[in-house]
This record gives sequence, C-alpha cells and structure tokens, in this order.
Amino acid sequence: MTTGFDAAQWILQVQAWGRELGFSQIGVAGVDLAAAEPGLLAWLDAGFHGDMGYMATHGLKRARPAELVPGTVSVLTARMDYLPRDTPPDWAAHELARLDRPNEAIVSVYARGRDYHKVLRGRLQKLADRIMAEMGPMGHRVFTDSAPVLEAELASRSGQGWRGKHTLLLNREGGSMFFLGEIYLDIALPPSEPVTDHCGACSACIDVCPTQAILGPQRLDARRCISYLTIEHAGAIPEELRPLMGNRIYGCDDCQLVCPWNKFAQVSRLPDFDEREGMSGATLIALFAWSEDGFLHYTEGSPIRRIGHERWLRNIAVALGNALRLLGPNPERGPLVAALQARAAHPSAVVREHVAWALAQGTAV
Repeated sequence: MTTGFDAAQWILQVQAWGRELGFSQIGVAGVDLAAAEPGLLAWLDAGFHGDMGYMATHGLKRARPAELVPGTVSVLTARMDYLPRDTPPDWAAHELARLDRPNEAIVSVYARGRDYHKVLRGRLQKLADRIMAEMGPMGHRVFTDSAPVLEAELASRSGQGWRGKHTLLLNREGGSMFFLGEIYLDIALPPSEPVTDHCGACSACIDVCPTQAILGPQRLDARRCISYLTIEHAGAIPEELRPLMGNRIYGCDDCQLVCPWNKFAQVSRLPDFDEREGMSGATLIALFAWSEDGFLHYTEGSPIRRIGHERWLRNIAVALGNALRLLGPNPERGPLVAALQARAAHPSAVVREHVAWALAQGTAV
C-alpha cells in the first residue's frame, strides 16, 4: 500500500474506476455480520433452502468473511444494472402482460443475456487489478454469487440499498434489477453509510407471488419459489405447484415487476445483458423442440446452460401443460399436444413424468 494513505480519497477513486467498468455503485462493508447469523440459522433450520445443500454445508462461514478468506477486514461491494439497453419505459407492464400469453415462454429478464457470473467476475477482477496497480499489492479475492457470501447483507450494510420484503436488495435510484459482487480486502476501510428501509406498508411483492413463497416480510421459503423450482431444484417439481408456474420456464420476476421502486430501474450500459435470440418472445413449442445440441448451442455463455437440457424440457413441459389447461377446447391445443407427444418416450424419467402430467392437463378440461 502506498504511503500517506487517505482512505476516503481512495474510496472515491475506486468508485470512479468502478463506474468506468460499468458498475452502478461501489460501497464498503465491515466483516462483522454476527447480527445476521441467527436469521441465517433459523432459515436453514426451517429447511427453506430445499435442495441447496451448499447453503447448509458452509453454515456460518457465509456470515463470517474473515473465515472464508483469512485476513479479510473490509469488503468492497458492487452492483451492476442489468436491464437490456433497449428496454422500454413501460417494461414492467409489458412483462406482466406476457404472463397472460400461455403459448409464450417466459425467461427471467436477468438470464436473457450473457452469464452475469462471467461479466461481473471479469470486471471485478479488472477493478481489483487496477487497485493493485495504483495502490500497491494487497490481499484480495473476487466473488459474484460464487461462494458462501451473504451478498445482500454486505450490500445493505454498505449503502447499496435495503432488503425489500421479497428479500432482494432495493435501491432508490435503481430498484432491484441489478447484480451484486464483492472484493474481499485485507485493508481496513471506513464502511459506507447504510440507507433506511423504504418499503413502508407496501406488500405488493408478497401479494403477487404465484406460489406464496414469500411468507412475510423478508421471509422466503425457497422450496416454493419458481426461480428455485426451475433452476436449483432437481427431479420432479411438486405437482401442487406446477399449475401455479404458468408459462415461466426459467426464473420468475413477478415480485420485482410489481415493486413500485422498479420504476427507477436503470438499463445497463453494457451490451452483455442485451437479449439473445430465443430468450424473449419465443413460443413454448419452439424451445421445447431444441435438441440437447441445440440447447447447448443457444445457451452458450448464458446462465441458463447450467440447468441442463433435462431440466429445460421438464420446465417447458409444465408450461405446456398449463397452456393446455388454460386454452380449453381450442384449436390451438393441437400443436401443443403434438409437441408433448413427441417427447413422451424421452430417455429421462423426469421428462417423461412431466410430459405425461402435461398431457393429462389437456384431457382434464
């Protein structure tokens, strides 16, 4: 570290470098997260993490940065807006309207472009390299949703926003449509000033959740969350939740779409998060027809690839079943039934089971 170190001036310089790299905000948090440990343990004890065994495996290390990376005494937090550059002003209303088109496949907005892990990790590392080049060597490690890190807790403590009732971070100037990342550092820095909660009496996110996964303010049962079911959950999706998933095949944005603060959501300055072909406006039938090679081709460099072709087909089969039920005795049902029947003998037992369920929805009306 250079001599004559002025921490406040140093942070201003790092924030300027962060903006040059496409980050919306840089903050600083301390490493004492003891106050968050009881809530984390209670959430795990309730089993709300579902199949995400890694949440329990790492235990309290998630709330103890200095145990995860020995020597850490400060954390630089960063957020990056992800709405595509061509997002219209009425984007939330447009997205909500798409939920009423049963034949259309809905992929969560954040996943329609390049894999955010790669984008943030690369740019956080560039920021870290710039810091080392200008300030001298220091111990550091970069994270972006890639290790046992309490990202939202660190971000809220560093002034990036407050925890909304849906558990996501909210920012007065940016809503919640952004990614988070961190750089763990072995130098002491003054923490940024946290902001106050501005949700008030609003319960829009709780009320709109299709599966009632948000049990109360900042209390989420991930096992019921559509994002969890379509991405993290392996095997069969509980039958009682399938009709509630509608045409959402990867993730769910409902709680964000109705949040009043997202009228302030900002578009990304980067082309990385622009929508890819097939990730917006595609029909369920078109995406269900992808072979495994096709799936790998179209999802190259996308966060979607990690769920694999089997879960992709499983998710779309559920959406097709929901479309059949909603369409009723309609001529449009024929192609949906044909698409499902073409996968009825799929090698995967999981896919076959969900296809059979979907076809049964067509006969139930």
